[in-house]
Amino acid sequence: MAAGNLSPRQKMINLMYLIFIAMLALNMSKEVLSAFGLMNEKLTESNEAAAERNNAFMAGLEQKASEQQAKYEPLKNKASQIKKLADNFNAYLEDLKGKMTSTVDDPSDYEIMDKGDYLDEHFFKGDVIKPDGQEFLSQIATFRNGVAEVLKDNPEMTNVVKDIQAKFATEPVKRGAGKVEWLDHNFKGFPLVASLTKMTQLQSDIKTSESEVMSTMLKGTLTSEVSMTNYTTLLETSKSAYFNGEQFDGQIVLGRKDNSTKPNRVELTLDGRKLSEKEYAIEDGKVKLKVNAGAAGEHKIGGKLIFAQEGEEIEVPVEQSFATVPKPNAATISADKMNVVYRGVKNPMTISFAGVSDNNVNASGQGLTRAGGSKYIMDATLIKGREVTINVNGKLPDGQTVSDKAMFRIKDLPKPTGTVRGEDGSLNMQRNSLEISTIGAKFDDFDFELPLRVTGFKFKVPGQPTIEVSGNKLDTRAKQALSKAKRGSGIQIFDIEAKADGVSVILKKVSPVFIELTN
Repeated sequence: MAAGNLSPRQKMINLMYLIFIAMLALNMSKEVLSAFGLMNEKLTESNEAAAERNNAFMAGLEQKASEQQAKYEPLKNKASQIKKLADNFNAYLEDLKGKMTSTVDDPSDYEIMDKGDYLDEHFFKGDVIKPDGQEFLSQIATFRNGVAEVLKDNPEMTNVVKDIQAKFATEPVKRGAGKVEWLDHNFKGFPLVASLTKMTQLQSDIKTSESEVMSTMLKGTLTSEVSMTNYTTLLETSKSAYFNGEQFDGQIVLGRKDNSTKPNRVELTLDGRKLSEKEYAIEDGKVKLKVNAGAAGEHKIGGKLIFAQEGEEIEVPVEQSFATVPKPNAATISADKMNVVYRGVKNPMTISFAGVSDNNVNASGQGLTRAGGSKYIMDATLIKGREVTINVNGKLPDGQTVSDKAMFRIKDLPKPTGTVRGEDGSLNMQRNSLEISTIGAKFDDFDFELPLRVTGFKFKVPGQPTIEVSGNKLDTRAKQALSKAKRGSGIQIFDIEAKADGVSVILKKVSPVFIELTN
């Protein structure tokens, strides 16, 4: 039946039905308003508890920063920045909620908070957002972007930052086939109690975000602290040195290295003497000693390291030792193929056993005599054959004996080389220079300091008889023969006789020298 054909009675029934539905709707609306109010109260209680937890966290963090500044000060600084952002935003919302509830006679009577006039007028002018509405959006953005800026250098906070950006996003919201501004969607036309509850929910999100940031940062610090990358291996031994053949009883243990963990006080002693602050330094979480190694023997380090933990002092005992051994003044270095001694000279040798004092070392061999300490002399002049063996015995501190031996080749002294004016071989020289030059001899590339003395030589000028000269300079006859030599003549100096002090064998024949006259 068309609406226009309804009887007056039917129209009255329909009107009564609409009034009845409206009354039911009115009753449901009051219950919903009360529900919003109760939710707001629960959120407010929860926010107060969260605020107490966050404040307690900050207090504990400040305590830790005062005890271990290097480790916790950076964390405390970031947490303080986050707290300041959260407190500022929360204070703004609390002030706004106070203005909203001031529009009603009884802020606890939620059933009368069914109008949205305050925020509709405070935030909007028609479809335009007023400055107060822009300020509300700005406060959200300041908190959201501020947290992201503080945490931008913390990779472990990436997910937390994303979560905060999602919670406090203010982009346009999809509605039906189009989009509406976030502020319109959330606060325009809503009952006062609903908007009040949303503001309290925002405060809850602020405190939850603050707590999540702080706990995640602390978790990252603690995770890094116990990460295996912060550990190194240490070797514990019952003594500082072991001999060949002994059983090694070392133990490998883990030790944590942390440059932010520093003792608040250090009380150390070395052999019972208290160390001053100048005798140690704290570097990379380690107490680095700067003391003299002292005399040979074992030295004991004792004392304790004192750390502050939750307002109390924790003592870590120190009981360590180290050994000092005499400093060697020479290295034992040898070329395996160059163990050589020379016949006819006194060959110096150094013979020792590592870790054994010289008075407990004995060496023996044909031609070997002790000069003192670890110094020996080998004279191979009378040894027949081309090799000699040296045997060495040593007595260890624990009474054990050790032994070793080495074989040396015996070589003759090398062939000397004749020289004129210190030069050898074939030379170009002026006549007058040759007249006054000294005839000499030397060992080329020989390790011994063994000067040679020339006692005579033969002098030959082409076309002139050979002249035998005594000493190491040209005599009158040699000079007369030289004066008759022509330019470019080849002068020979040969059969050079040379001697060396301390050499008990006959030297090999000295190589000759050839001189070409240049004038």
